[in-house]
Amino acid sequence: MKYYSYENFKQDTNKLIEQAREYNPDAIVAIARGGLTIAHVMAEGLDIRDVQSLRTELYDETKKRESVTIFNSCKFKDVKRVLVVDDIADSGDTFIAVMKSLKSKNNHIEFKSAALFYKKTSIYEPHFWINEAEQWIEFFWES
Repeated sequence: MKYYSYENFKQDTNKLIEQAREYNPDAIVAIARGGLTIAHVMAEGLDIRDVQSLRTELYDETKKRESVTIFNSCKFKDVKRVLVVDDIADSGDTFIAVMKSLKSKNNHIEFKSAALFYKKTSIYEPHFWINEAEQWIEFFWES
């Protein structure tokens, strides 16, 4: 297990902000819960006020479900580009389900994704990511 400290988070979110800056998103969608902290910091760094969230469930304790359940929906007004953020692209199932759901309801909007961590075994690679996850990550906000 790897402990991910606030100092690491601060440095990495600044890098993620710089990666996403050229994309110039109009809004950010956080995948709750892991993406909430990142979304807040990125919104501040990119000066974005339109921050929304979707709650997802893929696990019951440590048991993986057969499919992702998405709660809530996002409403966009005068938005062309949206950045979808989460802490990690682990299996990739959550990112795939969220991106597919958002695109199906908002086909006029361009969606890109960002994560602090990406596992090479994931079936989804975020457009922007910082670290390759090779073991379980314990984030500072979980302690």
